[in-house]
Amino acid sequence: MQKKNLITASDIFTISSQKQFEKIALKVFRHQYENNLVYQEFCDLLKTNPQKVKSLHQIPFLPIQFFKSHDVVSNSEPIQTTFTSSGTTGAITSRHLVTDVSVYEESYRKGFSQFYGNIEDYVVLALLPSYLEREGSSLIHMVEDLIQLTNNSNSGFYLNNHEELIQKLIELDQAGQNVILIGVTYALLDLIEKQSFKLQNTIIMETGGMKGRRKEMIREELHEQLCNGFGVSAIHSEYGMTELLAQAYSLGNGVFECPSWMQIHIRDTEDALTYINDGKTGGINVIDLANINSCSFIATQDLGKKYPNNSFEVLGRFDNSDIRGCNLMVV
Repeated sequence: MQKKNLITASDIFTISSQKQFEKIALKVFRHQYENNLVYQEFCDLLKTNPQKVKSLHQIPFLPIQFFKSHDVVSNSEPIQTTFTSSGTTGAITSRHLVTDVSVYEESYRKGFSQFYGNIEDYVVLALLPSYLEREGSSLIHMVEDLIQLTNNSNSGFYLNNHEELIQKLIELDQAGQNVILIGVTYALLDLIEKQSFKLQNTIIMETGGMKGRRKEMIREELHEQLCNGFGVSAIHSEYGMTELLAQAYSLGNGVFECPSWMQIHIRDTEDALTYINDGKTGGINVIDLANINSCSFIATQDLGKKYPNNSFEVLGRFDNSDIRGCNLMVV
């Protein structure tokens, strides 16, 4: 019965204007209202009439906590994989039920290409111990695939073998090879405590999170330490989470940009249904059209601000939410 408002992956990944984004987002909203019982119930509680929703700001955003308590799915296809969030022992973790993994793969491949160009131009080194040590990480799925796509035998994961990674980084950088070192924050700090670098051809990309291993730091302090330790001028960051299939990237200074199928809107912290102006701090709402088969409209527990060119900053978390996920640094 799911024929109405059918949107294909090619519709989503070929968006080239704001008008096109809005048109497809409204179609996705109607599709998800009709086919996602959890989202439909949420919209009905807010007394939202889908026929009267004509703009992005009229679309209800599902609180991200629903991924901990409900199956958020917008079709009846079998579940291909379940991505789960990291969490402290005993904590309830988020579950993102994915019925078509190829949409996720197309999203991160095209997103990477948009910001960094051809993956084959890089060696990808991954220092993601806390993710590697558990099942169901969407970040590991992405990085594993990117490593394979480099077609370079130097690409790979590192767990606790820091000496080997140090040697590889220095060797590749001195040979003039473009390298991306993607790492969880605490592990990158551990690495520069063992060795200071002067890297010329390497991008350091942190995925956020101390995972309880170190005290949280404000971004400026953290990035200054990492810049000094690796000898680079800027630290790149990735903003993603279990509940999303798209990622935003920061090429420095903590300012993120979205691929063309993802947008950020900032809601008032006191009134979740009101939006605030660019440059002011509020709660981050994400439209992720790659989430066509779950929910594309998510109210996160992150605080941030947006700028007129649609870039944004992540400034922290709501006080009552647990610290987890990618790039959730507490101020």
